[in-house]
Amino acid sequence: MDEIRLEDWEARAPPSLRADSLWNVKAYRLALYLADLAWRDSAHLRRTAAGRALHDQLLRATASIGANIAEGYSRGTGKDRARFYEYALGSARESRDWYFKCRAALREEVVTARLNALSEVVRLLLAMIPDQRKQMRDDSADYDV
Repeated sequence: MDEIRLEDWEARAPPSLRADSLWNVKAYRLALYLADLAWRDSAHLRRTAAGRALHDQLLRATASIGANIAEGYSRGTGKDRARFYEYALGSARESRDWYFKCRAALREEVVTARLNALSEVVRLLLAMIPDQRKQMRDDSADYDV
């Protein structure tokens, strides 16, 4: 199965997704892309008994990353956004763990590419979370009018 490049995948994403301001969040786009790739990868995993035991966990973990970013993005305060971005961070790390465990059933270059992309999501979220926590402090500041 040929690999889909992120740029090609983004170009084919539905206009309704691309029109939403959430689309500007790189971690979200990358999470959606990884969830699509995990779906494709799961076809290979289901070929073996061991892979069948892992594929459901992989799909759930990768799907959870983007879902939590989307929910957090829609929250009204930095504190709420940070909480959901932390959930997404946990799911990204969990997904990385599942891909590592699936390495016997997938090609080495596929696993390496997925681990690298998930590490980028982790890096992006680790930058986003403190930024939202800072906004949390700003949200609660007292201002004299």
